Amino acid sequence: MFLEQPPLDQITVDNFYQTPEQISAFTASLYGHPWFNLNDKAVYAIGDLAGGNLHSFDPNYDPFLKFSVRQDNPRLAEAWGALFKVVGMANSVINILPVKATSVDPALVSRAVGEAKFMRALAYFYLVRTWGAVPIIENSEALATGDFRLPRHRAEDVYTFILRDLQEAERNCPLRYGAQDAGRVTSGAVKSLMAKVYLYQKDYAKARQKAEEVINSGVYNLLNEYADIFKTKRNNNEESIFAWQWVACPDCWGQQNTNQAYFAPNGQGITETGDGWGSVAPSIDIQRAYEPNDRRKKPSIMTPGDFYPELTSKTNPNGYTYPTTQFISNTHASLRKYIVGSPTSPDGPVFFMRTGVNTNVLRFAEVLLIHAEAVMAGAPSTSDATALASFNRVRQRAGLPNVTSISQDDLLRERRVELFLEHDYWYDLGRIDRARAKAIIAAQERGTYSNATTVGSFRVTPTDNDFIMPIPQQETDRNPRLLEAAAPYQF
Repeated sequence: MFLEQPPLDQITVDNFYQTPEQISAFTASLYGHPWFNLNDKAVYAIGDLAGGNLHSFDPNYDPFLKFSVRQDNPRLAEAWGALFKVVGMANSVINILPVKATSVDPALVSRAVGEAKFMRALAYFYLVRTWGAVPIIENSEALATGDFRLPRHRAEDVYTFILRDLQEAERNCPLRYGAQDAGRVTSGAVKSLMAKVYLYQKDYAKARQKAEEVINSGVYNLLNEYADIFKTKRNNNEESIFAWQWVACPDCWGQQNTNQAYFAPNGQGITETGDGWGSVAPSIDIQRAYEPNDRRKKPSIMTPGDFYPELTSKTNPNGYTYPTTQFISNTHASLRKYIVGSPTSPDGPVFFMRTGVNTNVLRFAEVLLIHAEAVMAGAPSTSDATALASFNRVRQRAGLPNVTSISQDDLLRERRVELFLEHDYWYDLGRIDRARAKAIIAAQERGTYSNATTVGSFRVTPTDNDFIMPIPQQETDRNPRLLEAAAPYQF
């Protein structure tokens, strides 16, 4: 696996980038560690709690639920820091390799730069959707010795910058890799992200074109079972287009997926490593969003009576049944997705706060839904056969009947349940008509059960300002220019 890097001691900038193995090690660092503080807590605080998919009483999560997030919230600082760390590391590859890797095949150098440009584009896609105007940084090394107090750049320029990076990455990343490099950025990953970016810009023709290039490539397909997508042993499967790559290492920190530690229901003996705190739980609203008999619900959400034979442990040697006589959470449900189990369960390895299950960022199912939406091209509804074919393909895997027409609300709901806990719903709400988004959120049940059957309702209507997160206080203290009006970027 390409994440298993060789020892890097006694290496200098001048002597390292001279073999294919060294280039591989250099770019491998982009796939996990710099994303760690985003994946650990921040990405689902923003993408799922703010979107109404999760509930929590944790004082650092709760403000996202109630639209009372302040600049000093640690989740914001984690997200900002992680994303600009990705930018900085990608910049190192982009700026150093073409100069220093003089003994390596230029095609390999171009591929490595393409990987880095995809990573930088993805980081900026999170940044612009979360904060709007942000600084565009192309040379982190220059900033280290100069004036780092950059202004924010206009959101439209950030999108232009993203697409410029993706266009170069598309030219240089391959269609496929061998098994040893499974999980690296392919041209399919680049095209998928381009389709998504074009969708956000309402450039439906280009979004459709890129989605169709991925669909027609023959590289990707839906897995038969939705649950298999989120198993460690199925990492980098044929549905996975791009994922953050994690390694369960007992003695290292920042290379692993910590989600299980926070997601697994508390006190149930599922992990048996001392974690599994149930810090967040599925909201009542997301539970209601699933249609009857949707096969995606059980692999995503634990509800009373659900049995999981694969979640074996010393406490549950024959598998785990979610209790029917006691409520583990105040929403009467817990998370299943991204839970691997105990050290003795079949999908390990598992250690305290450490699993190796990938975090899905782009999947083939999402490309199909992007395609359906792009074919609709902003129309309120459609019966177009091409749009229906992609849309129904996702529903068929979920065990749901085909539909003969789809509306914009149908698309949004389908994306919500298909991509639940993949951190996109808040961003989906942020890209649609603002009045419609406010109405959807105002109708969400963000409360909890006060007893076995009664909901203690909580609903909230966001303001326009709530759709952009505040820049972390520590960043504006260090760089007051972040408080100024956004400036155009000089390309």
